[in-house]
Amino acid sequence: MKVVLASGNRKKLAELQLILGHLAIELVPQTTFGIPEAVEDGLSFVENAIIKARHAARLTGLPAIADDSGLEVDALNGAPGIYSARYSVMHEYAPPGMDVDSANNALVLERMQGVEESGRTARFQCVIALMRYPEDPMPLICQGTWEGRILLQACGTNGFGYDPIFHVPSHNCASAQLPPEVKNSISHRALALQQLLARWPFTLQE
Repeated sequence: MKVVLASGNRKKLAELQLILGHLAIELVPQTTFGIPEAVEDGLSFVENAIIKARHAARLTGLPAIADDSGLEVDALNGAPGIYSARYSVMHEYAPPGMDVDSANNALVLERMQGVEESGRTARFQCVIALMRYPEDPMPLICQGTWEGRILLQACGTNGFGYDPIFHVPSHNCASAQLPPEVKNSISHRALALQQLLARWPFTLQE
């Protein structure tokens, strides 16, 4: 079964393929079809996931999966939240030689300076939306939350995004220090996908 991933993020595609790899699903990024990114003008992870999935389904005529995820930091009043991917860009924070992911991490760490351990609580949120067809009136919505803390400095080279600054209490390390197979069994995205697979409306063996 061919399903469009409403994203061109290669790292996200690889992570989803690892989690869904044992199923009869051909997950194809929307860039394969030359589809531009949707305008993410929603005010929540749920709204943005639906916007992206509907956009991809409408332009391909295929079922579409969209993932909208991000980091919520309590000491920053929930920021970066839905703006996680472009947090540093929005604040015109661009240290020389840093890519966007590194700049995002550096900005969070800078704004967390002086915050004690007890106040460094944070979580990754993930919402996955599945649109069976372009005008699906009942998209399947699944949500996963991964609790942790913000580290004092970046650690590890695995994963992407905020993984280097997110401490995983159950493994006492940064998310970026986890082997991919471990992360993909406990992360916010893994939890959301487990819900998705349990409620999948198609026959996966097709």
